[in-house]
Formats: sequence, C-alpha cells, structure tokens
Amino acid sequence: MTQTLSHPAAPSANSRMSTGIPGLDNILGGGLTPQRVYLVEGTPGTGKTTVGLQYLLEGVVLGERGLYITLSETRDELEAVAASHGWSTDAFSIVELASDTELDANSQQSIFHSSEVELGETARNVMARVDELKPARVVFDSLSELRLLAQNPLRYRRQILALKQFFSTRACTVLLLDDRSAATSDQQLHSIAHGVIRLEQLPQEFGKERRRVSIIKMRGIKFRGGFHDYILDTGGIVMFPRLVASDHGSRFTPVIQSTGMPGVDMMMGGGLAAGTNTLVVGPSGIGKTTLAARCLLAALERGDQASLYLFDEGLGTFYARTSALGMDLRGYVSSGQLKTMHVDPAELAPGEFAHMLRGDVEEMGARFIVIDSLNAYLQAMPGEQYLTLQMHELLTYLNGQGVTTMLILGQHGLIGEIRADVDLSYLSDATLLLRFFESNGRLHRAITAIKSRISDHALTIHELRISAAGIEVGAALEGFEGVLSGLPTYRGNTPMLRDGGESANAPDAIV
Repeated sequence: MTQTLSHPAAPSANSRMSTGIPGLDNILGGGLTPQRVYLVEGTPGTGKTTVGLQYLLEGVVLGERGLYITLSETRDELEAVAASHGWSTDAFSIVELASDTELDANSQQSIFHSSEVELGETARNVMARVDELKPARVVFDSLSELRLLAQNPLRYRRQILALKQFFSTRACTVLLLDDRSAATSDQQLHSIAHGVIRLEQLPQEFGKERRRVSIIKMRGIKFRGGFHDYILDTGGIVMFPRLVASDHGSRFTPVIQSTGMPGVDMMMGGGLAAGTNTLVVGPSGIGKTTLAARCLLAALERGDQASLYLFDEGLGTFYARTSALGMDLRGYVSSGQLKTMHVDPAELAPGEFAHMLRGDVEEMGARFIVIDSLNAYLQAMPGEQYLTLQMHELLTYLNGQGVTTMLILGQHGLIGEIRADVDLSYLSDATLLLRFFESNGRLHRAITAIKSRISDHALTIHELRISAAGIEVGAALEGFEGVLSGLPTYRGNTPMLRDGGESANAPDAIV
C-alpha cells in the first residue's frame, strides 16, 4: 500500500525562525526561513554542536519541539557539552544512532564500519524517529558519517535528496552539521541545501584563536555578506555582525564643546565638535593619554556619558596618574557615568570591539569615547589594511551617532625622525600633534593642531606643560624654528612656561 504524503503549507515570504544565536539573526536579516534544510559546516572545534544546541533551546523557549539526531557523539557527550554551558537537554529529544543497537542489532557494528552497516537502515531509523516525535526543529549531526556509509558520491547525494524531501513533508526546519572532512569542497551538498553557514577557526601565532562566520548562500534572504567574528565561550556562541555604518544614522547638532583647556580650545577653533573624531599623535611619554583624559573630564563635567578603552596602560596606573594631575575619574566610574575597560588585544576579536562600542552608544548613551591606543588595537587585526577598513566603518558610525571620539596613536622615536605603525590621519576630522624638543639642555613639549575639518584652527606651535597644576598651553613658539624636528634653533624671545605656571623670557625655562 502506497502512503500519500501531504505537503505542509509553504511559509510566507516574510516569515522567519530565530536561530537563538545572538548576532546570527541580524546577519541573516531576521533569521531562517522555516521548513527548509540548512547546512552548517566547519572543521572540528568551530562550535557546530553548540550551534545545534542553541538552535534547539531557542525552539524550547518558543514552544517548538526539538530533535537532535547524533551519529558522531553519544548522548553523554552531548549532555556534557550542554552542561558546560549551563544548559539542560531535557526539553528536547536526543536520538543516538551511534549506538550499536540503533544501527544493527545483529552485527553490533559501529557507525564507522560502513561496509557492514546499511545506509538505508540508518535513514529509516531517522525517518521513524521524526515521524514518532514530530519535531519542528531538527539537528542532524553529522553528514560525515553518512558520507562514509554511502561509499560513493552518487549514493550519498541521493540519500541527502531523499532526506530533504522527507523533511519537507514533515514541516521540519533542519540543520545539517558537516565537519568538512571531504577531500574536496562538497559543492553538490551546497546546491541541495537551502542555505549554507560556514564556521571557521583561525589559529594565531600568539594569543587567542580567532573564529569567524560567513554565509555562503541563503535562498530568498538578503543577508549581510562577508566575514563576521564570533566567540565560543561558556554560555554559548555570540556572533558580532560586521559593522556597516550606512545602516545606522541619527540627527544631531554638531555643537563645538570645550576641551577644558583654554589653550587647546583656542588652537582647535573653540574645542571639539560632537559627531567628529580627533586623532592625538605623538611619541611615548609626551602626554597623549593625559590630554585625552582632560577632554574626557570636561565631557563628564558637562553631564555626558562616556567610555574609555585602554589597550596599553592598566586601569590602576591610569587612575593614579590622572588623580596626581588633579583629574580624579573614579567617582564618575562609581556613578556609572563613565565606563572604563582595559582590553587585551591578544584576546580580542575586532568585531567584538566594534560590538562593545555599539553597546556603549545604543544602550548606555555614550557621547564621548576615548580609544587608547590604536597601536595596540592594530595587534588584534590581521593586518594594517583591516585596521583601516574597520576604523573607517567604526568612525563613520560614531560620527553618525553624534559621538565625540578621541583616538590616540603612538609614534616610534622621541627626538628627530619619528614614525608610526599606521597612518590614519586621513580618517580623522581633527589632528593634534605633540612633539618633544630640546633647548639649552632641557626637554620641552610642543603641541599644534595640524588639521580640523569643522572649524578654523590655529597654525601656530605652542609649548605644552603637564604638572600637578594641570595642563598649560604657552604662547606661540615664534622665536623657534624646527620645533617639530626636535632640534630647533632659537631666534627670538618667546616666553616659556616655568614651574608654578610662571612665564619667563629665557628659552631654557623648565617645562
């Protein structure tokens, strides 16, 4: 007797099913189309099993029945994986086809002995369990075992097509997991699946491995292409959709606000404008972080929410140093107005950092952000080109949100020839350049504004002094030539700053 199968109603074009994986639904433009078969491929260790578990647990939350069919892992192993994330598998069913009794009760052979186990028997077991449990969500782990059982590509393809047809008549949305163990890329499998999600793990010479996801294909869905970083940690997988600045934007008034330093305000044409970014460039020890901290304090005193990301300096050292200069920021941290974080670039995924900044802006309401420094952030990137592209999108996004951003870029060298790891000056709306210079056996600091897109800035070079009294900007160094080279000549009587804020006409005054 032939059984007539009734096909379930096709899902509407706009209906979507959540994957339960933070960030993935955003990448997919809303989630998966229901009642379709999808391929999730990746080498061992990329998190395919975790993806499957999160997908089924999301179904539990939504009241949908789930089924995990495993040919490669035992029930105990799956339960251990789930327990490591703090999850329970009690709410969905697990069918363990890797057991001897499930595969062939007579021969008692393992799944890995394909010559002694019939592929058809395995497929019938799968179909019987689906008909028995009637799940809405199914995870099939993994196709590599089916590939071994099939023994030849033609039989393998026919069996996958048969399973796809079977699932389509049962209103199941299926994730097929594949460890990419085939000698060559399985393009036939790609053509059969409705969508293909690829997980990758990239080893690093030092630091944490990088993981990224890409959507190879997805029929009927406008997804976000390219690579997206993700992390696999206790609690599951979190994906960070690649930031596209054009997808975000808001209206704001680009008001120019004080830096808290009258001399710097004068140089910058009034201060820093909302919705712009300022690059502070100079050698180590020149005072870049201190200058940014003073601008940060001015924003906090205005009542703005702010964030500070330190890649180089520890938070304890930073707090102690700024407090000694009369800038105690810890009270703002305690009140929640200021968020500070020390970031280890060896443990950071670039997409994760962009996600942090988006959270600060969209959830915390940050209006002022300091990134110190781009040199260390570069170490989290595969290369300089990726830093430039990432920063272009990130700064365009922050500018579009009306956020004032300060970026610090360290340069190699102290006096004379100075170079930087990367040149991002063309991305900045304003640039402050700091330099050491020597005069009469004493070391001085100089500051100048070399760029501003939104205001008329001074073209003069000024002395900069940092002390317990604060940050002071002296008169223009009109009596000097070659200050930016570090070895100037003196042809005048420019007043210099002394200790205690006094001025002196002597060019050898202490800074």
